[in-house]
Amino acid sequence: MKGIVLAGGTGSRLFPLTKITNKHLLPIYDKPMIYFPIETLVEAGIRDLLVVTGGRNSGDFLRLLENGKEFGLKHINYAYQEGEGGIAEALALAEHFAENSKICVILGDNIIEGSIAEAVRSFQQQERGAKILLKKVPDAERFGVAEIVGDRISGIEEKPAHPKSSYAVTGIYMYDKTVFDKTRTLKPSARGELEITDVNNAYIHEGTMTFSYLEGWWTDAGTFESLLHAANLVRETRRGKQKPHLAKAGVLQG
Repeated sequence: MKGIVLAGGTGSRLFPLTKITNKHLLPIYDKPMIYFPIETLVEAGIRDLLVVTGGRNSGDFLRLLENGKEFGLKHINYAYQEGEGGIAEALALAEHFAENSKICVILGDNIIEGSIAEAVRSFQQQERGAKILLKKVPDAERFGVAEIVGDRISGIEEKPAHPKSSYAVTGIYMYDKTVFDKTRTLKPSARGELEITDVNNAYIHEGTMTFSYLEGWWTDAGTFESLLHAANLVRETRRGKQKPHLAKAGVLQG
């Protein structure tokens, strides 16, 4: 399986922090943000990676990450996204890299405490379709929300005013080779972007979407509040590993 980190966008919600750099290069406690999704993929056994970025600071990724030696990699691939076409458009740039293999996609500002290795192994055994990771949250209206019926997802609604469940769709997605056919059928949303939720719903409608629950804490880092929250979570986790008696203050456990 190949891994794709989506790290484009202008990071407008973090302006002026992002006036002179890409959001995914901002620090999360003791590391640049982009390190965390790469480490998540590598820990799960995924060694063939593509980073999709864009904007004026795209070259900084190459200077920072180089060929991935710091992560135990021999090479990292890069792709450039022009403009602000949405997550699904950024994903479409990875078609040549994927070479008809299964892929694991992670948003560059998604930071997790646990591992996705078990979910990756499960999807590798899945004959076809897609797999997403869900997390129970107190503010589901901020995210794409999964409606669960029995052991399946019946649909995903983006930022609903009245969520049908408390389970948010995290920014970690696993797809078979048909994902690129699906991205070609998408039409821009009201925001003018190609939405990843539409890709996921296409798999749901054909009955090939599976899901797992993400253990440990999960956060994005796309706003001032979540950027600070992510740094605090990482700090407390570091301290907790150094001193097991320390409580993980403010950490939502799965």
